[in-house]
Amino acid sequence: MAAEYVEALQSLLERVRSALGPDVAVECRHFFGGAAAYADGRIFMTLTPAGLALKLPEDARAALMARGASALRYFPKGPIKKDYVVIPDSLADDDGTLAAWIGQSIGFSQSSPKSRRAK
Repeated sequence: MAAEYVEALQSLLERVRSALGPDVAVECRHFFGGAAAYADGRIFMTLTPAGLALKLPEDARAALMARGASALRYFPKGPIKKDYVVIPDSLADDDGTLAAWIGQSIGFSQSSPKSRRAK
C-alpha cells in the first residue's frame, strides 16, 4: 500500500516540477505506511492516509488553515505535528497554487537544522 503513496507523491511532484526550479533535487521514499518527499535529505511533504501535508512556517500554516487546511495528526488521538498542515483537496487539485506552497515548504525545510539519526 505504501508503494501507491510513493507513486502518487512522485506523480504530484512531476506535475509541479517546472515551478520548483531546476536546482531542486527531490526524492520520495516510504514513510510509515505512506510516502515522504525530501529535498537535500530534509523532509518537506508527506502523503499518508492522513492526507497531503506540507512543512511550513507558522504564518504560512495560518494562511492555509484560513483556506481550509487542518493540523496534521497521523493517528486520530496522536499528537499534532507542529510544523505541518494537511492541504485541503481544493488546493491539492490546483497545480499552480500547490507548486507555490511546495516551493515554500522546500525553502522552509532547508532553513531548519538537519535532524540527527541514531546509529
